[in-house]
This record gives sequence, C-alpha cells and structure tokens, in this order.
Amino acid sequence: MDERQLIARVLAGEAAAERALYDAHVDRIYRLAYRLAGDDDLAREFTQDTFIRAFQRLGDFRGQSAFSTWLHSIAVSVSLNGLRKSKRIRLREVELEEAGTVGVATRHAEPDLKIKLKLAIDALSEGYRTVFVMHDIEGYTHEEIGAALGVETGTSKANLSRARAKLRVALADFAGEWAV
Repeated sequence: MDERQLIARVLAGEAAAERALYDAHVDRIYRLAYRLAGDDDLAREFTQDTFIRAFQRLGDFRGQSAFSTWLHSIAVSVSLNGLRKSKRIRLREVELEEAGTVGVATRHAEPDLKIKLKLAIDALSEGYRTVFVMHDIEGYTHEEIGAALGVETGTSKANLSRARAKLRVALADFAGEWAV
C-alpha cells in the first residue's frame, strides 16, 4: 500500500493505518531527535511529541513534498523548541578543582576522540549543528534539509561547510595524534 492511501486511512480513523505510518517512520525520527538532543529520554519525548503533532495536523499535509520531509520538519521543530524550552546546558559543568585546567591547551594522547567530537558538535550553533547532524550523520540530502528547515538548498550547503570548518578548528589539537 502506498503512503497516500495509508494517510487517507489514518484520516478516516483507522488505528492500524496510524500504527503502520508510525512504524514506517519512527526509527529515523528518533535518530534525528537523538542526534539533536544528545539524550535518550529527550529524544523519546521529542519523537512522541513529533507524532502527536503530526497526527493532529495530518489533515494539513498537502502532499507537495514527501510525507517524510513534512514529518522531519516537524521533528526538527519539536526538538529545537524542546531544547530551548528545557534550557539544557549543552556544555558540561566543571568541578571547582578542575577549573584551573579549563582552557589550557595541552597535547597528550586522547583515547576517546568520539567524546571530543560529540562536545565539538554540541558546541556548534543550533543552525550549523542541525544541518551537520541531518546531512553528515543521518544522511539527508541538502534538498531534504532545505525542505525540512524551510531554507534554500544553498543555505544548507553553506551551513554544512561552516559547521565542518568549525569542527576542524575545534579538533585541530587532536588531528596530529591520529594521523598515521
């Protein structure tokens, strides 16, 4: 069954169709929410809120874009608004004893570059982080990102380029240690 028929069945009140539509998209919506929030509980909450909002507004879906694009734009909006609402601090607090070493550039082997990369991604501005996560981590095209965020494709490309440049700068101290 194609997606348009499934949407029509959901609008007609068929619970099984609603579940099928949910099952078809929940994993990708969760991954997107998790990448934006960086927290499993928040990602689950944002995923649930995305589907609640989508099913409430399903009658507004015009079919001018893919259903997944429309749903992903709702997920981005819900996630970013949820992060603003919760006012979560993206950078970790530093213990008083460690305060003297914050900002001190020392070069020693970093056993877990993954943590450093996550912190660098978290430090990106909201717009850069969103495009970086959607494109480089989740595999969305610039056209899909533009449609989901309501920006031009060129803006998506420019934001991705700037995000990558900021990450290169943020991780520059670690580059030489991982080169062969």
